[in-house]
This record gives sequence, C-alpha cells and structure tokens, in this order.
Amino acid sequence: MSVFRAELAMVWKLFEHDASRQRKRIALTVLAIAWGTLSIVLLLSFGEGMKRSFHKGSRGMGEGIGVVWPGATTRAYQGLPSGRNVRFIDEDVALLRARVPEIGALSGEYSKRTSLTAGTKTVNARVRGVLPEFGGMRNLVPQAGGRFLNEPDLDKKRRVVFLGEELTRDLFGREDVVGRTVLINQSSFLVVGVEQKKIMMGMYSGPDKNQATIPATTFKAMFTDAGLDNLVYKPVNVGLADEAKAGLYRVMAAKYRFDPDDTRALGIWDTRENQRITDNIALGIQMFLGIIGALTLFVGGMGVANIMYAVVKERTREIGVKMALGAKMRQVMAPFVLEALIMTVMGGLLGTAVSLALMALIARLPLENEAFEFLGRPTFSPAIAAATAAVLGTIGTLAGYFPARRAASVNPAVSLRYE
Repeated sequence: MSVFRAELAMVWKLFEHDASRQRKRIALTVLAIAWGTLSIVLLLSFGEGMKRSFHKGSRGMGEGIGVVWPGATTRAYQGLPSGRNVRFIDEDVALLRARVPEIGALSGEYSKRTSLTAGTKTVNARVRGVLPEFGGMRNLVPQAGGRFLNEPDLDKKRRVVFLGEELTRDLFGREDVVGRTVLINQSSFLVVGVEQKKIMMGMYSGPDKNQATIPATTFKAMFTDAGLDNLVYKPVNVGLADEAKAGLYRVMAAKYRFDPDDTRALGIWDTRENQRITDNIALGIQMFLGIIGALTLFVGGMGVANIMYAVVKERTREIGVKMALGAKMRQVMAPFVLEALIMTVMGGLLGTAVSLALMALIARLPLENEAFEFLGRPTFSPAIAAATAAVLGTIGTLAGYFPARRAASVNPAVSLRYE
C-alpha cells in the first residue's frame, strides 16, 4: 500500500510539474472536455425531460384504459344480416360488471354540446354525463379545494358540475369558482371542482380542459333523448388487460348477436399501445441526443490524447532513464494514464457544474407556453450521471492508454540518445 501511495504521489508531482509548464495547453484541453461534458449533460437532460413529459402526456387521458364505441356488423351471424348498427344502452354497464371480472372500473359516457352561462358570459361546450369512476380512469384530478363527482351526486341526481380548467377561465376568468353556480342549458348547477392543468397527447371528442362533467343520472334527466355514446373501462391490473378486452367483446357479442371475430362491430381504443409507442419515441430521441453529446465529448478526448502524445515526446529521455533503471511497464504507463484521467475529471466536473447551474436557471423561468410544457424542462437524473461518468472514464482512459503504451514501447538505448 505504501508503494502504491508513493507512486500516486510521484504521478501527482509530475502532473503539477507539467501543469506549471503547459498551463495554457492544459487549460484549453480541460475547457474542451468541460464543453463536451456540458453538451452531453444538457442534451441528455433535455431528452430526459422530454421523455418524462411524453410519458406524462401519453397518460393524460388515463393510464391503461380502454374506450369502446358502438359500430356496425360486417358479417352475417345466426341468420342476421351484416350492416346492423350496435347501440349501447344503460344496462350494458351493469351487465359487463357482472360478466367480466377482469374489469376493475367501468363508466358509460353521455355527451352533448350545449350552452354554459356564468354572469354575462356564455360558452358553447361539450357536457358529458358519467359515473364517479370516470374521474379516476380519465385522470381528472381536481384542483385544491374541489372534488370530482361522487356516489351521492349520482344517487340523488344532483345538479353539480366539474369544469375543465380552460372552460373555467372562459366563464369566470381567474376567480376561485368552487361553490359558484353556472347555467347549463338554462338549468343552475353548483361547481364542485375544477380540473388540474394537464398535458394530453391522446384524446377523443376534444381535450378535457374544454369540457364540463355532470352525473350520468342528472344528464339523462335533462336530456331524455340522449343515448349512451361510449364506454370507458380499466382492467383490475395491467396483466389482465387483454383478458378484460376479450371478455368485454365476448359479452357484447352474445348480447347484440354479432360474430365475436367481427372487429368492426365495436371500436375499442386500447391506450396501452399508444403509450408504448410514445415511450419508445421518447427513448429514441433521448438516445439520439446522447450520441450527439458523446461525439462532442469525444472531440475533447482527442485533445487530451494529443497533449499526452506531446508529453510522451517531451519525456522520451526521462522514460529511457526509468526503463534503464528497471522500471516496470505499469510504472511507465501509470503516470500518463492518470494525468489524462485527471484532466478529464477536471473538465467533467466543470462541465457538469455549469450544466446544473443552467438547468437550475431554466427551472426558474416562467415558461407557461404549451410548447414548452409539451417538451418538458431539462431533468438531471442518476442515469445521466452514470452515463456521463462512463463516457468520461472511457475517453480519459483511452486518451492516456495509447500514448502511455507508446512510451512503454520505447527502446531505452534509443530514448537515452534522444535530445
């Protein structure tokens, strides 16, 4: 251990000696490594922020849910012709709950465009009638002080409404609206909650921020001619998603008498596939940005290698003396490898510090634009730290190894005659 410490001390003294003679060249090399590190950290952090934003946006409509619309048959079945339209009814919800145990939550959805009035402002918007489970499935999270619809609202046909955040601004501005009233189709409704702002990368019938949600029982009492537009379901767990989908199709096929293999009879949007595609796209973008950053850092590594080759040339006579005195190959190579690593680490720490400072500054900026929200903010993570350290370590080792190997291969007799 003491011999190893002595060698380390010797290497450090040699590095200090070279640094004092080649300050400008070493400083420029450290800055090149710092710039490369800055590039790779920022690019990976932007990629991580984008990936998390995509992940969040792809689940803005709900995670692992399915949306079912009635379609039309395309095959003759049990003596019935093709081309028959399927129409959902209220009892379908109870039937599916009883017959498909893989379904954990289920709600029918009614919808209609109508007028909403608050004071002197009137807006034409989509109003939907749903069950309380709908809020959890569709990621409709209320802002502080409010709530979503509940079972008593449904049972008592209460005239309560949950508003999208943009619809709320159109009607009330920036005021606190929970407890206020709004007219829906000329009927007074109590506002019980306002949706939290969210990003949606997938939707049907428009974004949630522009819609109003009321209890399904209240909706049917107001709009007696309205039919069930679609069903929204969520499996008990992700592992049972395919079984839930197949069970739903099987039960509905038996009730409405269409071929279970007729895929046009019902339209089912399984959001899992969209979420997988979005995650893969975000990962691909992050990898592309990381490769660009790594190439930039590689250029800095070439600068380190050039300096080490110059150092080898300058120390040729010194290397010859060491080898003539019986120095081992590792004792000749170690100083050059360690010097390269020291310069790489110094540049890496400087570049990382500047990157974190820039990300902290960006985090403080009030970026309220939807484009910025969609792309996300740069996010530093342990994975980025590990990837950067691995790239830096590889570049530093290689930049020192090859010049060191050249130094160790010098013939002592030749090196002693070197001027």
